[in-house]
Amino acid sequence: MSFRIQPAAPARPNRCQLFGPASNTKLFAKMAASAADVINIDLEDSVAPSDKDMARANAIEAINTIDWGNKYVSIRINGLDTPYWYRDVVDVMEQAGDRLDQIMIPKVGCAEDIYAVDALVTAIERAKGRTKPISFEVIIESAAGIAHVEEIAASSPRMQAISLGAADFAASMGMQTTGIGGTQEDYYMLREGEKYWSDPWHWAQTAIVAACRTHGLLPVDGPFGDFSDDEGYIAQSKRSATLGMVGKWAIHPKQIALANEVFTPSEAKVTEAREILAAMEDAKARGEGATVYKGRLVDIASIKQAEVIVRQAEMIAGS
Repeated sequence: MSFRIQPAAPARPNRCQLFGPASNTKLFAKMAASAADVINIDLEDSVAPSDKDMARANAIEAINTIDWGNKYVSIRINGLDTPYWYRDVVDVMEQAGDRLDQIMIPKVGCAEDIYAVDALVTAIERAKGRTKPISFEVIIESAAGIAHVEEIAASSPRMQAISLGAADFAASMGMQTTGIGGTQEDYYMLREGEKYWSDPWHWAQTAIVAACRTHGLLPVDGPFGDFSDDEGYIAQSKRSATLGMVGKWAIHPKQIALANEVFTPSEAKVTEAREILAAMEDAKARGEGATVYKGRLVDIASIKQAEVIVRQAEMIAGS
């Protein structure tokens, strides 16, 4: 391990982030009543340019009036390459109350993007006397974003999470696909005449997880476009969870339960983790640094792995 201790990520559930366009006010109460851990009120891609002003006003009213319970409330602003984003930040920060927890910044390509939003947010907080600091989540959606992902992760103390936006990322990379997440028809290997599909998002997800874990952030998987494909969503979620991501977006309410199930450690996994910890305690009492659990070697590294699962389960249960 490095002498520099790896900081812990924010201790809050982030299994499912439910998105809803701010132009559709009928969704707000349903989103608040859902089982999602994080609510993302969207001002960006799901809102037509002609509806931006109306959507912004809707979002402010919803933040101020809806009972969001224990949800982590986030608002996705428009990209910094648009004429909308500064007004998103100014109006929301000046008019929405302290119930807002987070600003999601899309299409981030470099640390300077975060600096620009941070400077504006900080000025408004000071001017308005806001005592609750706003956190940031960013979306990696471009070749520049993935190339600069570690400097983005380290760019501001407001940073709490990074998501992968598969669709814009694919377009930026020149990938020949119109699919949003999941396996892709032409991304396969051939052995003895049989096709085997691998995951084209794996390397980008791994880069995001590494940057997040290095700097104490939450790595999150983004959207899965085919909301009629539950099995595909679950498969993508399980791959993401195995890589170290803590949750996934839901672009349809039916995906909430799927994400929560996958990113909540199963009772069997938690039981096994606790048994490994107990076995290692017995080994330490005998002066041993390793032992055998169910026919396999476990050691100090196994303790760290087991502790991740137990802490996650306890955090979710406590929420």
